[in-house]
Parts: sequence; C-alpha cells; structure tokens
Amino acid sequence: MNKLTIKEIEEKLKFIDRRDHPLLEELYGDDRKGVQQLLNKWQNHYEKKQRAEEKFYQMTAYEREARGEGFQLIAGVDEVGRGPLAGPVVAAAVILPPSFTLLGLDDSKKLTAEKREHFYHYILENAISVGIGIIEAKEIDEINILEATKKAMLSSIRNLEHGPDCLLIDALKLDTPYAERAIIKGDSKSISIAAASVVAKVTRDRMMQEIDKNYPEYLFSKNMGYGTKEHLQALDKYGATPYHRKSFAPVSSIIKGIEKERPMNAV
Repeated sequence: MNKLTIKEIEEKLKFIDRRDHPLLEELYGDDRKGVQQLLNKWQNHYEKKQRAEEKFYQMTAYEREARGEGFQLIAGVDEVGRGPLAGPVVAAAVILPPSFTLLGLDDSKKLTAEKREHFYHYILENAISVGIGIIEAKEIDEINILEATKKAMLSSIRNLEHGPDCLLIDALKLDTPYAERAIIKGDSKSISIAAASVVAKVTRDRMMQEIDKNYPEYLFSKNMGYGTKEHLQALDKYGATPYHRKSFAPVSSIIKGIEKERPMNAV
C-alpha cells in the first residue's frame, strides 16, 4: 500500500478533530520528518482549540446559572471610555442566544483591533438583540463620569429591541426593574458582558476615528482620546476641542493656564 504524500496528509489533518482518529495512530508510526512536523502542528492546534473551548464554557457559567433560574433574555452590559480625556463614554447591552458560540471572545482590551472588528460583526449578526448608549463629553462634565457611565448603560438597555429579563453587568449596579448581577471584571468572566465590551469598544473607536478627521493634530484615531504624550502635547499647543472633557485633569488645568495667558482685552 502506497503511503500518503505529505501534501495529502496535510489536507486530511484539516478535517480531523479528535485524538482517537485512526489516521493519527497510523501517522505516529510514520518516521518521515515532514509527517511528524505536521502531527506536532495538528497537536498544537488541537490543544489550543481545547483550551479555547474550555475558556468559552467557563465564561458561560453566569448565563447557564441565570437560565437555570428561569431567565431567558439575559443581557450582558459593559462600557468603554471612562478614562479618556476626550470623546464619549459608550455602553452596549447584548442578548445572546443559548446556542451562541464564538471561541476566543474575551474582554475587548485583550483582543487585537482586527479580531474585535471580526467579532463585532459576528455578534451583531448572531445576537438576539443589541443596544447602544452614548453620553458625550459635555454631559460627562455636567454629571460626572460615574453617573454618565450608568446613564449610558441604562440607555443601552432601553435601546434593546427585545427587553431583557435579567442583566449581567460589568462591576456596576444599576437601578432597573430587572434581576441583575454586578460582576467584577465581568468582561473576562461572562460571554454576554464580553460581547457587550466588544460592541461598545468598536462603536467608540469608530466615533473617535471620525472625530480625528476634523482634529488630526490630537491623533484621536491612534490614542482614542486617552492621555498619551502626543495628545497632551497637542492640548498644550492647541487647547481643548469640543470633544474634550473639561472637568478632567489635566484638561482643566491646561484650559486654566491658557486663560491666564490670554490678554485681558482678548475677545
């Protein structure tokens, strides 16, 4: 019987997803270096997938618990943008179906921009419902960032097409008529909150990229409004934009410094 070629083996391994497949046992006895390299590659891929599946299952624990209590429409809620000096705070609420699977989904901060974009589209296509809440810089200055964050979260919940019967919220407690659970670091512990984290992050990043078109000197598309060295230098040189949070340090101190330097008769 002729041995399979290296190329043929490579193609067949793409469709093997269990360790007890008879072809694997046959290949382990093949002393060709190329075959053993392919087996090692398959083994690494298999183990990586196993870890991803285990992680995903762990991150469905809160959802499984809630469903065990009779809840069906479980919304994960998260926000992004509490720390930047400029731009809005954005929250998302996401209700996923029980069958939802997306290996690798995690806290958006742990994902690459490319993977966030891919996951964002997959979530929107497969979620039962997605809601977005946005609070702009001016209102953040008026009510403070904590209240703005809560308001954005509540808005995202109201904007769900299908109302939830249970909320899983990253860290914060909200005043809602729904059963809710605040989970510290929930975006890395709950698949629904992780999905909300990705949706909120991609939504806000796109907003900052649009703002960057009118204010390129601040490099918003790169720093997303956070206080990087280049951002602070631009603030010193050009002052604050309408998108800056004027109640945040060092924006507030920079504004005061500019006002002190301005001549008394300046218009």
